Amino acid sequence: MKKTGEGQRQGARAEQAAARSALPGASEEQQGTRNRVARSILDHGPSTAAELAERLGLTQAAVRRHLDALAGEGVVEPREQRVYGARGRGRPAKVFALTDCGRDEFHQAYDQLALDALRWIARTAGEGELGEAAVASFAKARVEAQAERYRPVVERAAPEERARALAEALTEDGYAATARAAPASAGEQLCQHHCPVAHAAEQYPQLCEAETEVFSRLLGTHVQRLATIAHGDGVCTTFVPRVRGEGSAASHPSSSEATAPRQTPRRQPGRPGESAEPGRPGSSRKNRKSTEAAPVNTAGRNPA
Repeated sequence: MKKTGEGQRQGARAEQAAARSALPGASEEQQGTRNRVARSILDHGPSTAAELAERLGLTQAAVRRHLDALAGEGVVEPREQRVYGARGRGRPAKVFALTDCGRDEFHQAYDQLALDALRWIARTAGEGELGEAAVASFAKARVEAQAERYRPVVERAAPEERARALAEALTEDGYAATARAAPASAGEQLCQHHCPVAHAAEQYPQLCEAETEVFSRLLGTHVQRLATIAHGDGVCTTFVPRVRGEGSAASHPSSSEATAPRQTPRRQPGRPGESAEPGRPGSSRKNRKSTEAAPVNTAGRNPA
């Protein structure tokens, strides 16, 4: 699946961090100088190595080394310089511009923009329940668009692999998701270790609720949200039960189902007035006779 939008930026930021840690001899001083180079490009726009050297008081050779490192991290990219008017002889100088991921290294107001937009939606709809319903409609429309991208990937997977397929699709969108077996093998836990909209979801839980509904439809089973980053948890965790008839749930019961004796009492049909539970005080002789024909499972009980 092709990475788009915020998901692409989140993945690129992770790659940048890995690139920084792998750079040989990248001291704090060097990293500080590289940040100054990037900041100068942010403040003045696409710049040549000569322009950066003059502004920062560095040699062009030093600036080029830092530009090469920043390009390797995906923070800047080289471009051909635009020439307005008559062009002189020779090739135009190469300029360096910030990438989208490079801009994300500096302060961005995406969270505030999202909150402002959601407040406007609620206020325009009339606040109160009407406002909440309007935000919920927006949240559903948003995740439905995501679901259309995820659906082909999930449907191509075998039923028992669909949670993992969904986790991979979410990771492509920047959610750093995984799927693993839940305790007691009752199903799986879909974990999102990052949430790009966590700050907005703190105030508008409709975003989380709409996402949970989409997960349920994509996976073909009722899922349960156990924890969310928006509510202060470390990970967004969704429980995905096994679907009976798909995978191994129907033919391979969990250990608790396989070993625990059934507690439903046996009944003898056609004998009104008799106790349903053998050995209970007040049971008749007919009761005791019927229990001899249907011994009780005593597995796991202490001998008398």
